[in-house]
Amino acid sequence: MDWARQVHIKNSSEIAVMRAAGKINAEVLATVKGLFKPGVTTADLNAAAEEILRKHSCVSPFKNYGYPPYPASITVSINEELVHGIPSTKRRLKEGDIVSVDCGTIYNGFVADSAFTAGVGEISTHAQKLLDVTQGALAAGIDKMRPGNRTGDISAAIQQYVESRGYHVTKEYTGHGVGRQMHEGPQVPNYGTAGRGLLLRPGMTIALEPMVLVGTAKTRVNPDQWTVVSADQSLTAHFEHSVAVTEGDPLLLTVL
Repeated sequence: MDWARQVHIKNSSEIAVMRAAGKINAEVLATVKGLFKPGVTTADLNAAAEEILRKHSCVSPFKNYGYPPYPASITVSINEELVHGIPSTKRRLKEGDIVSVDCGTIYNGFVADSAFTAGVGEISTHAQKLLDVTQGALAAGIDKMRPGNRTGDISAAIQQYVESRGYHVTKEYTGHGVGRQMHEGPQVPNYGTAGRGLLLRPGMTIALEPMVLVGTAKTRVNPDQWTVVSADQSLTAHFEHSVAVTEGDPLLLTVL
């Protein structure tokens, strides 16, 4: 993909629709998070997400995406699973797990995309620190989403925040523009050089998504051809918001 050519500047009306989509996406994730307890299956989480989407006459762009077609509306990734975990009736949450849920919502022709990681019951201080660092990295990236900055400023801020705390960012999966399509330009990796990349302009909408690993930046894909895991089986975490560049402060689109 030529990411520079795929950048679409949104007007205020389009951003308002994306904000509405983002509220629905946030409702889905809040509902799913409220179900975290030992014994719940990852398929249960997907069913709850789809119920909220139906309530708003929405669908997820994840379902039937790619090849092989992704079979669910959310991704549910546990512990060493970084992203793209497939919900299953056989996979049950356990006390102490950390679980990443990613959801997309299509509303009136626009896409919202966001994700979070949270614990099931009591989690270790080691796991909690990973969650805190990943969420902090997202905040650091969002703070750079201002006109006049460049995509490299976002990437560098995320990388510096994570690596200065002893963790690793994935080099293989990135943030991305979002709008009428789930994946638009610009591509925004979780590592980079400040001052490089595309110039940020008001009306750009980007899904920033730090994906952080404890032991290594390396990953592999499971035989299901979707689930991405850390190469050394160490813990991982993932937070994401869709964010609009404005004339002033960044606008979070995927919050209630």
